[in-house]
Amino acid sequence: MSRILIVEDEKSLSRFVELELKHEGYETKVAVNGRDGLDDAINEDFDIILLDLMLPKLNGMEVARRLREKKNTPIIIMTARDSVIDRVSGFDHGADDYIVKPFAIEELLARVRALLRRINIEGDEKTENQKVVHFKDITVEKESRIVKRGEDIIDLTKREYELLLTLMENVNVVLARDVLLNQVWGYDSNAETNVVDVYVRYLRNKIDRSDQKSYIQTVRGTGYVMRS
Repeated sequence: MSRILIVEDEKSLSRFVELELKHEGYETKVAVNGRDGLDDAINEDFDIILLDLMLPKLNGMEVARRLREKKNTPIIIMTARDSVIDRVSGFDHGADDYIVKPFAIEELLARVRALLRRINIEGDEKTENQKVVHFKDITVEKESRIVKRGEDIIDLTKREYELLLTLMENVNVVLARDVLLNQVWGYDSNAETNVVDVYVRYLRNKIDRSDQKSYIQTVRGTGYVMRS
């Protein structure tokens, strides 16, 4: 069952959308302000987020921007702001779709279905190709846990391997230190975020070459990224 988060402060609209989604078989949750919506979106797993722009405490654009620093949950913006500038800004802040109020519920449901289909197709394609992960001349064979740069095998510890794989599976996505800590060490880990810096240094010593720029780039004040 797909889970959908509705971030909307207009109670009559959020209740109407929630009931229609439940009737279609979706599991739903409602947040009535941007701050609560962002917390829910980060701390829970949803398949789609329906996001209003004019929200109390934190506006929808800022919610989308901050969420994209942590997760890639698909977002459909629901708003009365229909100018080209608003639409472009919405997509630039990470929205996957944009629907203007007032809208017919049938159109919203159709957009939800279309987005879920796209997610499923992309997920199937990713699954088919996930046995081997490439970044430039680095190859990770996931089943055997073999890492190579060119023809040379690189000997990595378990944590180094998992950190490298996480970065390689999110090429061009800046991953914050706390996100890397959660994904590699686990949510219940007592480790501090500076352990990520230590392990990035270990990785660089093993995969980089002295005459070339490091494959793992530091984004000051945020975290790390491997850029294609």
